[in-house]
Amino acid sequence: MSSDMDLMWGPEEEQTLLDAIDNWIEKSVAPIAQEYDLEDKYPHQLVEEMKDLGLFGATISPEYGGLGLPARIYAKIVIKVAAVWMAPSGIFNSHLIMAAAIERCGTEEQKRKYLPRMATGELRGGLGLTEPNAGTDLQAIRTVAKREGDHYVINGAKTWITNSLYGDMILLLAKTDPEAQPRHAGMTMFIAEKGEGFIVAKKMKKAGYRAIDTCELVFEDYKVPADCVLGGEEGKGFLHAVGGLELGRINVAARGCGIAEGALRLSVRYAQERTTFGKPIAEHQAIQLKLGEMAAKVEASKLLVESAANAYDRGERCDMEAGMAKYFATETGVFCAQEGMRIFGGYSYSVEYDIERYYRDAMLMCIGEGTNEMQRIIIAKQLVARNKI
Repeated sequence: MSSDMDLMWGPEEEQTLLDAIDNWIEKSVAPIAQEYDLEDKYPHQLVEEMKDLGLFGATISPEYGGLGLPARIYAKIVIKVAAVWMAPSGIFNSHLIMAAAIERCGTEEQKRKYLPRMATGELRGGLGLTEPNAGTDLQAIRTVAKREGDHYVINGAKTWITNSLYGDMILLLAKTDPEAQPRHAGMTMFIAEKGEGFIVAKKMKKAGYRAIDTCELVFEDYKVPADCVLGGEEGKGFLHAVGGLELGRINVAARGCGIAEGALRLSVRYAQERTTFGKPIAEHQAIQLKLGEMAAKVEASKLLVESAANAYDRGERCDMEAGMAKYFATETGVFCAQEGMRIFGGYSYSVEYDIERYYRDAMLMCIGEGTNEMQRIIIAKQLVARNKI
């Protein structure tokens, strides 16, 4: 798998793409980040530009109209975006996890129907997994789908769903057999397009990760055609959901790494501009200690993200590598944002300085896509499993 992608995306092609991303970030993302974040305003124009750049098809195979990027290049793009403004990366990330699930698990008919339009951004999607009572414990979901002839009738609720207001569809996890044992055997994933009974209840107000349409959804007698069961078979929904977590965690790790790198850049610059006791604070040892530790952790995070992405591209099982990258890089994002706040001092509490946005955005990365507490458990279990005595 990786050899084909490597032939398509050699060093020159990769650099050309990354240069285009850098130019886009400088011209379109950076100038609006502060305003759109503070006003919680959706960046419609950025979405149109993402379509032009091919970001909605970044990891979709060329066979279906996508760029076919390997995870290692995709992660670099995410780091670059998140280093300036983390929120927009969620718009194409949730979409691409849905696309990856369809490409990995869907029927050929489903792939042909959805992936080409997803690659262009004509159709934009997300993941409908989390419920008010079920986050890490997905098997506790209460949304139910009942078969009635050639369709299913779905009732339930989802929360914290990205791309649900301005997007067109979601991968919807529901229970087709609530009495099944084990519980995961009764769960099914649906390709759910918006329609009657698919209700966007409200957009959620958030401390960070603003400007992005994170909503609560309600399903009231919502009908889905039977041919929209992902893969065409009931009872595989839980496996479909967890099967995409490795790429999702690599993405969140890259976002945490980007936040960390962005906070470091701001801090290095400010430490040279701000003077106390007759010299720039960058010359004070206390600040140097902070910058040195931040820089080391940023580089370590990049290497962990790269390691996980390379394992993913080789087609290897990489839940331990993705878990390590996600855990360390997102904690580094929090650490660097907090240290940046200390370096900026009182000004860090002013919304005129970007560092406070990094601080608000960082903590979400430790929670989303599986809490960091869960990542450490996954790492430990895999460590033991791979080193049996």
